[in-house]
Amino acid sequence: MWREILSVFKGGGLTQEAFDEAMVMLEESRSMHHDAIAALHSPATLVADIYERDRRVNKYERSVRRKVLTHLSVSSNPDIATGLVLTAIVMDIERIGDYTKNIIELAQGLVEPFDGGELHQDFGELERMLAEMFDKIIPALEGPDVEGAREIMETHKTVNRMVERDLELLRNNKVLRGQSGRAVTAALYLRYLKRVSAHLTNIASSVVNPYHRIGFKEKKKHRKERES
Repeated sequence: MWREILSVFKGGGLTQEAFDEAMVMLEESRSMHHDAIAALHSPATLVADIYERDRRVNKYERSVRRKVLTHLSVSSNPDIATGLVLTAIVMDIERIGDYTKNIIELAQGLVEPFDGGELHQDFGELERMLAEMFDKIIPALEGPDVEGAREIMETHKTVNRMVERDLELLRNNKVLRGQSGRAVTAALYLRYLKRVSAHLTNIASSVVNPYHRIGFKEKKKHRKERES
């Protein structure tokens, strides 16, 4: 389905403009996420314009919605599926920006760089996996790269398992014992990373799933149909 939708996006007019703006949103979100993590590990490098960049992402989202609505209203043969899918995608991109702001807010409350204590290696691995997901998401949409989209969705499963395991360690006082401030920061950061990963996965799922299954895992029968 995505290949057919992509042909509409790249056919010129309002739909292509809307798709191009969505890709700009994704690139901006990727840059914001990178800078937010850098600020958490080095509070002295806090990004002053993060809120302005987030407002820019929000402005693009409104623009995409407006273009989709105009396309559906004035086109003699509107592609409803295209509009619905693109609207779903930009909603997830906008939410990534919100969690990026949450990470910056964590950094603003720190007096020293965050290292995660006993979870330091896990945080490094989680950050690496999310960076790879961001690297793959735009090519997955523009290709389309179905296997790249599936890799993003599989990576999220690993992210989810790691986050839940580390949260369990924190809840049971097995790590960062007697360090309530660092433990709270670690727990919140884990949740924010998981949510960013989830929204990237929702976006990737649009490449492999029909509209009504965006945000859900790929059904085996749909995969077999695509590969047949």
